[in-house]
Amino acid sequence: MKLARIRTADGIRPALVDDAGTPRDISGVVADITAATVTPDQMAALRRLSPDDYPKIKGAYAPVLDDVRRMFCIGLNYSDHAAEAGMPIPEQPILFMKVCPVTGAEDPIVLPKGSEKTDWEVELGVIIGTAAHHVEETAALDHVAGYCVINDVSERAFQSEMGGQWVKGKSCDSFGPVGPWLVSADEIPDPQTLDLYLDVNAERRQTGNTANMVFTVAQIVSYLSRFVTLMPGDMISTGTPPGVGMGMKPQQFLRAGDTVELGVAGLGVQRQNVVAYTP
Repeated sequence: MKLARIRTADGIRPALVDDAGTPRDISGVVADITAATVTPDQMAALRRLSPDDYPKIKGAYAPVLDDVRRMFCIGLNYSDHAAEAGMPIPEQPILFMKVCPVTGAEDPIVLPKGSEKTDWEVELGVIIGTAAHHVEETAALDHVAGYCVINDVSERAFQSEMGGQWVKGKSCDSFGPVGPWLVSADEIPDPQTLDLYLDVNAERRQTGNTANMVFTVAQIVSYLSRFVTLMPGDMISTGTPPGVGMGMKPQQFLRAGDTVELGVAGLGVQRQNVVAYTP
């Protein structure tokens, strides 16, 4: 099952995406796709719907959840990305947060004021569906409602050259594109087999597979649940493969007028235009 939220002239409508990738309006069934929607009973009810029974709907993709509670992120979770960053492979998951509002899969990336090093990062996103507190690794995926594509947009100078935590380089406005779809966990039986890619101006920058994660999705969910009770509507961005601008020689970063396309197998494609900051 693929869920989405579509911006229309009449507001955002919840949608069920059919096999052809066409959103179908299910606003007569649910008011929106929210943290309450991704709980097991609600997801099971939506899974019984047939997309062909609902009208096609057109519009831009809004963020896949109306109310993402928290965005947890895992750093340096691909060994080859750690190498290009010149950093050791972590012995435990590196955790940071994105505290910007999430945006849609086709919303623009706005370069922050003063930015010279805005970078791209395709990542597998994990959406929590049931509370997870001190869960074992073997049961961790039972708490996952579904998956999505995330672009963990990052301003590297803010992140690494200004001291303190990474969060300030990760949380500028527009730095949280998620979607286009929320794909239910039953469609992704093994999240460690998914290809990822990202292109800038139609040139391939990142290619990877989640098999190369240092820490698997199950390990990440179990680990985080030791410190924080994960709740429905929480989202985890699980790290990026190599090919980011920071790791290129010479380094390359996003500029106004660039276009970014990225995707994860089975989870859809994002496309973003990069625009300059305006007060």
